[in-house]
Amino acid sequence: MTQIGTPQHDPIPIGDVAKPPFARLPDPLAMFARRAGRLRSLANGSALRSYLVFLADLGDIQHRLQDGLPEVDAVVADTIARARQFGMPPLDRSRFTRDTAFDEAWRRLLALADDIVMPESARLALTRVKEAGAAAEAEFIRGVLSNAIPADALAEHVFVAAVLEVHFARLAARLDAKMLRPVGQGACPTCAAPPVSSLVVGWRDAHATRFCVCSLCGTLWNYPRIKCTLCGSTKDIAYQEIAGGSATVKAETCGSCGRYVKILQQREDASLDPIADDVATLALDLLLRDSGFRRGAGNPFLLGY
Repeated sequence: MTQIGTPQHDPIPIGDVAKPPFARLPDPLAMFARRAGRLRSLANGSALRSYLVFLADLGDIQHRLQDGLPEVDAVVADTIARARQFGMPPLDRSRFTRDTAFDEAWRRLLALADDIVMPESARLALTRVKEAGAAAEAEFIRGVLSNAIPADALAEHVFVAAVLEVHFARLAARLDAKMLRPVGQGACPTCAAPPVSSLVVGWRDAHATRFCVCSLCGTLWNYPRIKCTLCGSTKDIAYQEIAGGSATVKAETCGSCGRYVKILQQREDASLDPIADDVATLALDLLLRDSGFRRGAGNPFLLGY
């Protein structure tokens, strides 16, 4: 029976001088295509093969639908200045309003999704989203943005989350990363969504530093290692992995809040993707759940876990 490995602390190399930026904005024209490719690679030989291929197809659609898509409404300068002054994110999820770009992205994704191979239950969920009225659509969107998705509508929200991911990544990409500031523990500085995972990167001037990755807009923000990404505690931090599995993906557990977020060693494997590899290592989540730790990360494609 597969067991979780003995908790260990992740070593930090000494001698590397890193001067990482606080934040790096997403590149929506590359991130979804890159994710789709990683998902297809991970699907080979995986017990989750069918689902990973489904997500890869969805990622391809997220990439393709951007071709010729109208520009998103840029965040006005006054809003950005006010956010900086009061330590708030420039993209306020609670005040989300649809624009032409979002409506067109919504229409395109739901139309293109018809060609994806999926279980009948997922196709019925897609049909329910396509046939939803304005009030139901607003409720779907609110559920994703507030992290309050009903247990009986998880499948519907996967498609809605996919549209919102594209839209918020495009909004975030138009910001100035130098204007971003911390807005709270476990919160993206761009939109305040929770992290999906964190990456230890091998970038020039940022080697071996850690970045949290937003589960909604894809913004990366620099964060200290051996510190809980959710509550900020440095007490009883440990790293769990599946014995015999890849050491490039571990769960950073926190003894203070009892939660965990996965940490990916991208400096050792540049192909690691914050969302794709989170989904593909679901077995680690299941083992940690049995050990009493709660998942603290957000991932629109692991709803219910």
